[in-house]
Amino acid sequence: MSTATIYNEEELVLLLKQQSREGFNYLYRQYGAVLYGVINKVVYDEQTAQDVLQDVFVKIWNNIDQYNPQKGRLYTWMINIARNASIDKLRSKGEIMKGKIRTGDDIVNNVQGMKSEQATDTIGLQKMVAGLKPEYETIITLAYFKGYTLDEISKTLEIPLGTVKTRMRSAIKQLREIFNN
Repeated sequence: MSTATIYNEEELVLLLKQQSREGFNYLYRQYGAVLYGVINKVVYDEQTAQDVLQDVFVKIWNNIDQYNPQKGRLYTWMINIARNASIDKLRSKGEIMKGKIRTGDDIVNNVQGMKSEQATDTIGLQKMVAGLKPEYETIITLAYFKGYTLDEISKTLEIPLGTVKTRMRSAIKQLREIFNN
C-alpha cells in the first residue's frame, strides 16, 4: 500500500517551474475538478468546458514563471486563469448570446435539474422573468439564478456597468409591477 505524496503550495510551484511531470500530475489530481467547476459555471457545453480545462492546464504549465506568490495564492491564480479562459472561449466563439449562458426557456424547462437554491419557481418567478424584455431577462437570470455580480455581468455581456445597473433597476421595477398584479 503506497502513500500518496502531498506537496505544499511552495513545493508544487517549484516542481512546476522545474517542468516536473510528477508536479503536473499532482496539480491535475488536486485541482482538476475545482477548475472544471469554475469553467462549467461560465461554459455550459460539456465538451467545450473540457477543452477549456485542457487549455487552462496548458496555460498554467507554460506560464508558471509568471505566478507571483506575493500577489496571492496559487489556487487563486489558477481560478482566475480558468475563469478568464472560459470567458475568452465564449467571446472567441461568439456564443455569449447564443445560448451558452442559459437563459429563458432553457432555465424554465430544466427546473427539475436545478440545485435547490435555483428552483425558485414556487411563486412563478421564472415565468415572470421570462416575460421581461430579453435584455432585462438576461441580466436578472445571470444575477439571481446564476449568482453573477453586476461587474461580472458587465464583462460577460460586454456592456457598460452603468447600463447593467440601469437595466437591473428597470427589470426589478417591472417584476414588482408583475408581482403586485
